[in-house]
Amino acid sequence: MSQSDINTIPAASLEGRHLDSLQFIDVRTPAEYRAVHAQFARLLPLEDINAKSIYEKTGFTPDQPVYLLCQSGKRATSAAQKLVASGVENCFVIEGGTNAWVTAGLPTIRGKGVISLERQVRISAGSLILVGVLLGWFVCPWFFLLSGFVGCGLIFAGVTDWCGMALLLAKMPWNK
Repeated sequence: MSQSDINTIPAASLEGRHLDSLQFIDVRTPAEYRAVHAQFARLLPLEDINAKSIYEKTGFTPDQPVYLLCQSGKRATSAAQKLVASGVENCFVIEGGTNAWVTAGLPTIRGKGVISLERQVRISAGSLILVGVLLGWFVCPWFFLLSGFVGCGLIFAGVTDWCGMALLLAKMPWNK
């Protein structure tokens, strides 16, 4: 299934609608959701989303469309693909995600700020590379392999758009 098979809707087009009567699901991590989220969105992380969970865990009904949000739209598109593949056809990805929602001036709840998952990956990768270089220089040249491994992981993440470090960091206690 391609991205073109997924229904999308601009966040700005929701302005003026009765948002409290629509079904919004935020597929980000709990920490990201706590930091800022659409006022009427319910949290259902991407790894937990399926056709059964959206109705059981949210109380939503199948007769209404489901609007999916993440930070910028990528994870919501993945969630929509999972839902469409499992038979839920009446779902929409909000283009630009929570970022576009906030920019459009739609009702938002702000909570305790957290470091975004993307920034956590950059900090972790940079730290591992620095440690590998320092240990390689001062302790044993074999530690340079750590820096090389992390660099290869970053290249792989950029090419495939799949980041194992992000998945690992998302499971850390501070992101729950």
